[in-house]
Amino acid sequence: MKTLKGILKTILPLVIAVAVLLIVTTAAGNLSKGSRTEEKEHLEDALRRAAVSCYACEGFFPPDLDYIKANYSVQVDEEHFKVFYEIFAENIMPDINVVVRNEQGK
Repeated sequence: MKTLKGILKTILPLVIAVAVLLIVTTAAGNLSKGSRTEEKEHLEDALRRAAVSCYACEGFFPPDLDYIKANYSVQVDEEHFKVFYEIFAENIMPDINVVVRNEQGK
């Protein structure tokens, strides 16, 4: 019995430490995903505001994403996001979609 108690005294703290490490790692991963989703929403909003501002000031929607970047100071973190910007006509609001890139597939 004493050897079993000795083994439990040795193994139990190790098991608890591993469990705590897993919980902390999982929580940090979930926090990162939530933050990335929020960044995506902010980027979409900024792109839409820039497009509307361009239309209000210049009379047309931006012809492409590079025009927005160059003239309206919107920065896109292309390592983490892919922007789909589809313009139909210069007087119709473009379709703007931001997609979070796969973190593992860098």
